[in-house]
Amino acid sequence: MEGVYFVVNSIQKDVGLPLEPVVNTIMLLESGATIPFIARYRKEKTGGMDETVIRTISDRLEYYRELEARKAAIIKSIENQKKMTPELNKKILECTDKVALEDMYLPYKIKIKTRAAVAKEKGLEPLADLMLSAQASGGKTKEELVAPFINKEKGVEKEKDAIDGAKDIIAERISDNPLIRGWVRKYISDNGTVKSTAKKEFAEVKTKYSTYYNTSELIKNAPSHRILAIRRGAKEEVLQWKVIVDDEYIVATIKMTVIKNRPLLFKIELEDACADAYNRLIALSIQVEVFMKAVQRAEEEAISVFSKNLRNLLLAPPAGSKITIGVDPGYRTGCKIAVVDEKGDFKEFHAIYPTPPENDYLGSEAVMMDLIDEYEPQLIAIGNGTASKEAYHFVKELLKKHKKNIDCVIVSEAGASVYSASELAGAEYPDLDVTARGAISIAHRLQDPLAELVKIDPKAIGVGQYQHDVNQKELKRSLDLTVESCVNFVGVDLNTASTALLSYVSGIGPAIAENVVKFRSDNGKFTERQELRKVPKLGDKVFEQCAGFLKVRNSSNPLDNSTIHPESYPIVEKMAADLGVSVKEMIGNAKLIDSINLEKYVTAEKGLLTLQDIVKELRKPGLDPRTEFKNVEFSETINEIEDLATGMVLKGTVTNVANFGVFVDIGVHQDGLIHISQLCDAFIKNPYEIVAVGDTLSVEVLEVDAELKRISLRRISGGKAPDVKPGTAKQQAGGKKHVNNFDGFKIGSFMGGPEEL
Repeated sequence: MEGVYFVVNSIQKDVGLPLEPVVNTIMLLESGATIPFIARYRKEKTGGMDETVIRTISDRLEYYRELEARKAAIIKSIENQKKMTPELNKKILECTDKVALEDMYLPYKIKIKTRAAVAKEKGLEPLADLMLSAQASGGKTKEELVAPFINKEKGVEKEKDAIDGAKDIIAERISDNPLIRGWVRKYISDNGTVKSTAKKEFAEVKTKYSTYYNTSELIKNAPSHRILAIRRGAKEEVLQWKVIVDDEYIVATIKMTVIKNRPLLFKIELEDACADAYNRLIALSIQVEVFMKAVQRAEEEAISVFSKNLRNLLLAPPAGSKITIGVDPGYRTGCKIAVVDEKGDFKEFHAIYPTPPENDYLGSEAVMMDLIDEYEPQLIAIGNGTASKEAYHFVKELLKKHKKNIDCVIVSEAGASVYSASELAGAEYPDLDVTARGAISIAHRLQDPLAELVKIDPKAIGVGQYQHDVNQKELKRSLDLTVESCVNFVGVDLNTASTALLSYVSGIGPAIAENVVKFRSDNGKFTERQELRKVPKLGDKVFEQCAGFLKVRNSSNPLDNSTIHPESYPIVEKMAADLGVSVKEMIGNAKLIDSINLEKYVTAEKGLLTLQDIVKELRKPGLDPRTEFKNVEFSETINEIEDLATGMVLKGTVTNVANFGVFVDIGVHQDGLIHISQLCDAFIKNPYEIVAVGDTLSVEVLEVDAELKRISLRRISGGKAPDVKPGTAKQQAGGKKHVNNFDGFKIGSFMGGPEEL
């Protein structure tokens, strides 16, 4: 029970919120409630926490569970060694940090045969104790004190052998001391400089890592993309890195702490042991640890960037339920064309060859116009891959020639090939080959990006940085949570949703999603939400979690096409009854809704937060929360990177956002880069302060390197204005370099004798 209190109180301190909503949130998570469900339908319990805070609580809950399990294992190990004390047990139980916990355990960890272990076997531990505690020799000389420990049978043949062995024992004690390691770690973290250089064989060779051949900066200030680039360069054996720090100052501080500035008979030997402890046992391990901690932070930031980009891509405005022709462009293999109706159902597929090497313009025109005349599409979606611009111009000229008013849109095809070859695509379109599936996917992406992109492994969408270098388990977890959040934010049409889309709905998962689709196939469309209870394995708990996110159009109950949860239907029905109208008459009637006194309907379970959400939904039930779709047309005269010139102003679409800048598609087969310094006149820490994936920008061409295919851009307009507070400026690295204490722990106050070392 103490462990439970510890975990709860620790999480409460971490998030800085009142204890009651934190406890309620933990209990909801423990009961199997999903983050989207808790955030939307349990606001009274959580105090209105958003998904980000709830996810933080979930993450910290997992962290402290792992910490508690590790504590139990460490306590058991130390108890088995008969070395546990009440003080040590208390320190372990109160520890809130995994690194600090391992520091505590270090002196008791079973080690390989170290130099100190060998010295102990030779009976030199009492000499180490004597060297640490001796302040008065009792009239004996150093030689006389050491003499009893000389034992040729044990390999201690002379005085130097005995002293060297004792120094090894002392050095290991210093290295194992958690306070010393903690201070050294913090000092290196705060003051260490990470320096990267090219390996000798690459010093004169130009590579993608040339920027990092001779760079250095404070490791605590190093941006995540640079840390990850250095790590990757080292893995590929092009770069090498090291952490540079004031070693002399660290050794001097350790000496002051151990020796306490008091005269000792063995002062010189102790100074040697202090230097040896740092140089041989502490320095490299802590420096690697600090660098890997920076890598971990960098990975977390990279995963966060990927998740943000993915979220913006998934929540891109849908063009809607319109007849659409999808075009997967190509040269040798031609342009693959698929027609889908307003419901997304596939109708017809053809391949045309309007581009080199075939250049069959007339034949391609005939096929395209036959499809347009037959199906009367409102949209034409063209993938942004190879031959995209040529296909775009072919279609635009054709539409202009035949006076057809159809929107032609360039669509990202990232991951489309992955989907086309997947089992899911094979199951959806078993009679079509991968080329046809790709064209269908491009059409669907324009109609509803979210519904189509959920069919693809998020990693294949390619809107991250260093995605293959980061922790793959954490990346998958974060991206899956992002997809889940987006799907439940938008909501799902129960009668049209694919298995892939349904599997991300709160509480459902892949197995039940398949059951829902099979039930729909066997029994026809759902007519109301309550029919979900008939789906195999969809019990009361799953219904509670998913029902509010699944919409049923044309249901006998109009609330089924809203985000209002079925558990709240009685409240809505009472509101309508009190107004003397039906629920259907109340929905969308602003005058009636404004007259509702919410206080009258507050209960122990449903407070004002939930009631306000209900009223908001009653005003516009079933409204798609995504923004309105707007088409962006590229310049018709700029088609290749060679067509660009410095000073040109073009329209573009943000395809990826990284910490160092923004990638923009300007229609020349190669994204341009807006460095973070060119996004805004004011200082910003993160490009997300200005832009997001999918944004339309007006940009100026600053520099073009056609050989290296590099385009440098400057943002002129688009995105949003930064939130710059008056008087703020870029923070410069600084502060005190040397502080003569161990984080406020007075020097010399914790190493008084052998019982501590």
